[in-house]
Order: sequence, then structure tokens, then C-alpha cells
Amino acid sequence: MSLGNKQRDFTLMIATLILWAYENGYEATLGDAYRDPRVFGKVGEKKGYGQKSSCHKMRLALDINLFKNGKFLTETEDHKELGEQWEIMGGTWGGRFNDGNHYSLAHNGFK
Repeated sequence: MSLGNKQRDFTLMIATLILWAYENGYEATLGDAYRDPRVFGKVGEKKGYGQKSSCHKMRLALDINLFKNGKFLTETEDHKELGEQWEIMGGTWGGRFNDGNHYSLAHNGFK
């Protein structure tokens, strides 16, 4: 699948996940999404924070700020229910590598 097609699938998947979150008592705001290579380096190059091979650089990752009952959920475990739903949908949840608010779609071995 081309990167462009995967990016469009990712956008629809994220929208579906956020709707699922709201239907299950969560609220969300959007965190870090695209990491511009002019600031963060191209894929494989590390500039600033983050991984050098981050899917954020390919528009295939989003950090979601999650809330429940008005409380900001900051722990990886707080994202477990949403993360497992994301995995069911075919995505990669960062909670498996201690980045609980990270939701991505793998591409060319990157997640």
C-alpha cells in the first residue's frame, strides 16, 4: 500500500477511535501529530526530541491526550482500553513500548 493511501486510512482510523473513546466515556484533545522534517529531521535522522524513525514524520502517528470524568489521564495504563481498541483496528499502540498516548500505523517496519 502506498504511503498516501496509508495516511488516508490512518486519518479515518483515528477519527473512528476518537468517536469510540467518546462513546465509552472518554474525552480527548490532539497532541503531537506530524513532525516536520525541517525541524525534526528526515526519517532516519534525529533532530530535536522523538525517535529518528518516528511514524510522526510520515503522518502515521498521533499522540492523544485522554480525559475521563474531567481528569487528564497521564499514565500508560490509563490508555490501555483505548490502546487495545486501536490494536483491534489494526494500529500500533505505544503502550507496548512505554509511550501510552502514542497511536500509530506501522509502515516499512516503523511504528
